Amino acid sequence: MAKAPSEQNVIQLSPAAPPRVWHYALLILWMIFISFASTAEFSSVNTSRFIGPFLLWLFPGLSDSQMGAIHFLMRKAGHFSEYAVLAFLARRAFATSTSKFIRHRWFELGLLLVTCYALLDEFHQSFVPTRTASIYDCAIDVMGGLTVLLIFKLSALHFTDRKVRPLNRN
Repeated sequence: MAKAPSEQNVIQLSPAAPPRVWHYALLILWMIFISFASTAEFSSVNTSRFIGPFLLWLFPGLSDSQMGAIHFLMRKAGHFSEYAVLAFLARRAFATSTSKFIRHRWFELGLLLVTCYALLDEFHQSFVPTRTASIYDCAIDVMGGLTVLLIFKLSALHFTDRKVRPLNRN
């Protein structure tokens, strides 16, 4: 007859552990996606094969220069938004961390991650023949991440301030 496991042999998982693990897993998966997006597959030449026909379908009268300008802006918006998502996922992971230091420094750590990864991404692109490394792209990346982090920080300050000071209604 099998004995019941003793309390010492039973591993108990915290009910909050799986969501926290997923927060970090999604952050890492997004970083992998960013790395993939900095390969030749997402070079300007390759993305123009999809974006160009789509733009011509939407706006049949576009000139080549107009299409080139829109394609350029869409690529820069892509930089901004992919790092905005990175900052969102970093904030989500860091703000729910079990480490008090990480939880309280989510803004600084999120900005550090976004900045370092943007620099690393541009450095990586310098080795890809069909890509060019640009400090301007890095700045756009950081601005995308910083925008999201500031939205979270300012909203947290706003709601904390409202809890401390009741509204004056005269």
